[in-house]
Amino acid sequence: MADTPRMRRVSDRIQQIVASMLESRIKDPRLGFVTVTEVRVTGDLQNATVYYTVLGDEQARQDTAAALASAKGLIRSEVGKQLGLRLTPTLAFTADVIPETAADLDRVLREAAERDAELARLAAGATPAGEADPYRRERDEELTADDPADR
Repeated sequence: MADTPRMRRVSDRIQQIVASMLESRIKDPRLGFVTVTEVRVTGDLQNATVYYTVLGDEQARQDTAAALASAKGLIRSEVGKQLGLRLTPTLAFTADVIPETAADLDRVLREAAERDAELARLAAGATPAGEADPYRRERDEELTADDPADR
């Protein structure tokens, strides 16, 4: 479905509200260093998916997911108050995998660059297996000069 201007405004506002709630009002000790990266809202504004990243290891991610799940009701009520919509969207918190995907992509690109450099180093000192120019140009010229059909 196309992203309408109203959907973008609502998702941007939800992102601001959730980020400020996590910074100031949610005091759960399990909550790690969280960044709300994106919010996607359905076309009917009934459901919102909040994507977040957590700085830290896998344990910090699990603890943060548990803290967000327990604070979901409080965050949703605050979103409803501040948005002023007829129906408050349900919130679903999803860990954003873009940083891990980007790190994997960087690793693969680095490996490809190393292989290319190795191949270029090997090709720099290589010589052809046969003659430097394997094509016989003199013979081709003789054939075209002697053949009257080519004229």
